[in-house]
Amino acid sequence: MATTDSVKELREKTGISIMQCKKALDEAGGDMEKAVIMLYKNSGAIAARKKDRALASGVVQAYIHSNNSLGAIVVLGCETDFVAKNKDFIKLAYDISMHVAATSPEFTTRNDVSPKALKVIRDAFMSDVADISKGKAGKSKDMQDKILEGKLDAYFKERVLMEQSFIKDADKTINDLLTEAVQKFGERIEITSHALFRV
Repeated sequence: MATTDSVKELREKTGISIMQCKKALDEAGGDMEKAVIMLYKNSGAIAARKKDRALASGVVQAYIHSNNSLGAIVVLGCETDFVAKNKDFIKLAYDISMHVAATSPEFTTRNDVSPKALKVIRDAFMSDVADISKGKAGKSKDMQDKILEGKLDAYFKERVLMEQSFIKDADKTINDLLTEAVQKFGERIEITSHALFRV
């Protein structure tokens, strides 16, 4: 059973609403670690329910590296001014801009990859898969497809912002950060654009 102190501790730890924290603690039988995991698991379902809402507000945040030769700008959209003015939301946008400066993503999501570029990338990896298959007694078509998909996933994980591991916490992707933010703020949140500048 959740106590007032445990609800307060979970709220401070996650930033998620008191009601959600209390519910998670009740379901977890008062186990703090289990409650955190439950909140994290629920964040995906909450984000999915809010994906069609309109983004009417947001913030622009910039990160400039200490030597002033590298900078990134991120536009992080949300539904209301109330969330856009929240210091944690602004910090999230800043952290993502720092991440963009550090990792130079080419795309925001895989949907941003043009069909032409995707075909070129797929063809390049397909020739690698064919070479691997020749050297190992001819792998089956299913095995070749799995190898190709694995290579494409690894390629895009480095180049697609939403799939990259967050520079401050490698256990989370940028998508995970946004999913958690949707649960925390109760609104749809999305990176609407980003840009990187170098001298």
